Amino acid sequence: MTDLVPPPSTSGKGLLERVEDALLPLINLVFLLLMFFIVAGQLTNEPLPELPGTEQSPEQQAPEADMMVQADGQWQVEGKQQTRESLLAALPAPDENVPLKIAADQSLTMTELEDLLRILEEGGYSEVLLLTEPAT
Repeated sequence: MTDLVPPPSTSGKGLLERVEDALLPLINLVFLLLMFFIVAGQLTNEPLPELPGTEQSPEQQAPEADMMVQADGQWQVEGKQQTRESLLAALPAPDENVPLKIAADQSLTMTELEDLLRILEEGGYSEVLLLTEPAT
């Protein structure tokens, strides 16, 4: 009668060596796939086309700021320079449902921003949004 399972290999190799030999073709295949995708990714310099529905619609446009704070600490409301005394009168009235939107320059120090926030808090603004630009 014949055996259904072939006898173990008699090549003199141990189990660990036979497993390593079986992994070598798999390693080669993974390496070749890696090389293929590296080369395929380098073939074109053209940017990918815009996907449908990803263009900015009017409701996705950047929000308008109620106030701008310049790098030198100057405040502008509707393009006009404001002082500490005239700032609250130039801003829209405080509304708990609509936060005040502030666009601040990236080089503005936290001390200058804290001073502005204290003035706004004294003026009755309970919520403020600090607008930022997305990183490109």
